[in-house]
Amino acid sequence: MEKNSKQRNEVLDILMNSYNHPTAEEIYNKLKENNSTASRGTVYRNLNLLVEKGIIIKIPIKNAADRFDYIRNNHNHSICDVCGKVFDFEYNIQLNETKKYLEEKEKFIVSENPNIIIHGICEQCKNS
Repeated sequence: MEKNSKQRNEVLDILMNSYNHPTAEEIYNKLKENNSTASRGTVYRNLNLLVEKGIIIKIPIKNAADRFDYIRNNHNHSICDVCGKVFDFEYNIQLNETKKYLEEKEKFIVSENPNIIIHGICEQCKNS
């Protein structure tokens, strides 16, 4: 049985109280502000473990650091391809139907927490 560490709880607490999809470095810096003894390596290991356990998701960003999000409800993400900002959006995408299609027609096994990511350009980058 795996022990739940104090530092893992600190990382998870930051993600549970964050809505800006922080990077590992931002999480590490926040821990340091809170006088945590966690090292960068510990932060990365715990983030990977939390992703493996399906508690958080990793949002890959092209040409930038991955971002992380606590799974608090069913929502999806859009990512600006210029600045890398991640936006939450809720839209009734028929995930169950999509999952069923992929599994039956494409023989593709969908992960436990499917997440739709849509790339584009945000309004701020479009206007600059």
